[in-house]
Amino acid sequence: MDENNSDIGGNAIDAPGGVWDVVVVGGGAAGLSGALTLARVRRPVLVIDAGEPRNAPAAAAHGLLGRDGIAPLELLRKGRDEVTAYGGRVVAGRVTAIHREGGRFLVECADGRRTAARRVLVASGLVDELPDVPGLAERWGRDVVHCVFCHGWEVRDTAVGVLGSFHQALLFRQLSEDVTLFLHLGTDLTDDQWEQLAGLGVGVVEGAVSGLATDDAGRLAGVRLTTGRTVPVRVLAVAPRFTARASFLGGLGLAVREHPAGFGEQLTVDASGFTGVEGVWAAGNVGDLTAGVPAAAAAGTTAAAAIVMDLLADDARAAARSRRAGDAEVFGARMEAEVTRRVLGTRAHGVDPLPGR
Repeated sequence: MDENNSDIGGNAIDAPGGVWDVVVVGGGAAGLSGALTLARVRRPVLVIDAGEPRNAPAAAAHGLLGRDGIAPLELLRKGRDEVTAYGGRVVAGRVTAIHREGGRFLVECADGRRTAARRVLVASGLVDELPDVPGLAERWGRDVVHCVFCHGWEVRDTAVGVLGSFHQALLFRQLSEDVTLFLHLGTDLTDDQWEQLAGLGVGVVEGAVSGLATDDAGRLAGVRLTTGRTVPVRVLAVAPRFTARASFLGGLGLAVREHPAGFGEQLTVDASGFTGVEGVWAAGNVGDLTAGVPAAAAAGTTAAAAIVMDLLADDARAAARSRRAGDAEVFGARMEAEVTRRVLGTRAHGVDPLPGR
């Protein structure tokens, strides 16, 4: 085994030269887009994917130019094929820890496998923490949704219920005249918000929600209240709390912050995806809770480009150091020619560039 990989152990995921240029944690839109960008400039890249895409329950992914309506799992299958076609590698696994050792990162998986990387791109996504309403989780991604940009067109002109979210009520009102806001637990509206809802014709139902009702075909038919009343709806929009999948990053000292709108917790990153920790970038929902598939893919590409530039700077500096070290060892013909060039310039060949001398 390469000396760079010598302390990783027998369960190593071997890399060309012993160390991957980049390990990407997560094989969703962000991770695969980043890996594709890296592979296309011949950077050894490994994607470790836990196989838990957030949008797996959905029938289709939308808003992706040229691929609108593609099944989420089909999109990822095509993405994996594209990455591997350019020499990247994709493996199944769950990363449980990453820590720095010298100038590299050691990446550990739940099954005991390990590998090493010069840089890390975190694209592990987020977890949707759904409201605690019986039957809601089982319908998630079908007729229980959250994103008007992901599902809005598909639920147009249907009876839409909104669970405790004023801003979602406004968003879905664009697509249906039949929208009902369920205040549920502790949703307080201002006088101005009440007026806006009334002006838009959005119904408001007070009281706690106890569950969901379905029809004989198993489709959502209504929202049940603790009073026993059932309000007919065909779709229910909810506002989960989003939490970045970042527990395995504790050893790196990455900063986690609350989303500005209070949607949940995400990693702190700059416009390139840089986390502020040397060698670590993040892309997709782990660093932007509101990113849909197109935005996540774009973030992966952006982060990968930044990583390439960072690696290139390191490689160029290392090449210069190596060259200087080699020149210092022996004053041979190459060194003599270089010194002559620097000192004499064009006069080395008997040509004096200054006329009259």
